[in-house]
Amino acid sequence: MTGKSLVRYFDKSYLEHLYEQYNDRKFIHPDPLEFLYNYPDLREREVVGIIASSLAYGQVKQILRSVSGILNVLGSRPSGFLKKVTLEELKSVFSNFKHRFTNDKELAVFLSNIGAILRKYGSLNFCFMKSYNKEHDIIPALLSFTRELRAGECDCYNSLVPLPTGKCAYKRLNLFLRWMVRKDNVDIGGWDNIPTSKLIIPLDVHMYRIALEHKLTERKQADMTSAVQITNSFKKFCPEDPVKYDFALTRLGMKSHYLINLERKHK
Repeated sequence: MTGKSLVRYFDKSYLEHLYEQYNDRKFIHPDPLEFLYNYPDLREREVVGIIASSLAYGQVKQILRSVSGILNVLGSRPSGFLKKVTLEELKSVFSNFKHRFTNDKELAVFLSNIGAILRKYGSLNFCFMKSYNKEHDIIPALLSFTRELRAGECDCYNSLVPLPTGKCAYKRLNLFLRWMVRKDNVDIGGWDNIPTSKLIIPLDVHMYRIALEHKLTERKQADMTSAVQITNSFKKFCPEDPVKYDFALTRLGMKSHYLINLERKHK
């Protein structure tokens, strides 16, 4: 069975089958989302979520190790810690930190900016909502949130927070939003003031491969335009929650069972 012959089976019935099969917490590990389950308080959970999602690049073992190390320092109330700590103190306590391209200074500035947001707005959600308009898509609010996370930085490369140009796919920030807005067996939710219909697919290499194979986009770049196109394609299957199948599909892709399972189901 070729990739092209499988296209006709990529429908709502198949996606619902995958969702029922894979959208379960037993498939979470190893995924940085698992850290959020330890924080029942929403304001703590959103801080953990932005840290975990921003570091979600590179090898998964290193991601879990890096996030765990940071959270051990921040303690049981990371929001309270970050609201009180200074940038210099953060530089000192994380002086030996290294996560792939992210060094100690970059992490310290990132955490300091989270603390500044918490002091200014009270929560990450309040910060995000200041630019959110229910009549429009979520991109303007996403870019405004990005600017807050990069406050005081030059317009240069940052391994944790991309430039607010709207050009890249913003995979990690869209992943954070998926975690915080959706609520089911996997995504823990909490941001109830944003409808799931506004979410954009967190476009990683696994989802991009699936999208190209099934003509959800024909763009040759995994950028924001592609992410929106793919999201709109998924809206044909589930308009109220286009990101619903993200976890199940990417889990299947990462486990290299995608074509095998699809063939078995439709023999």
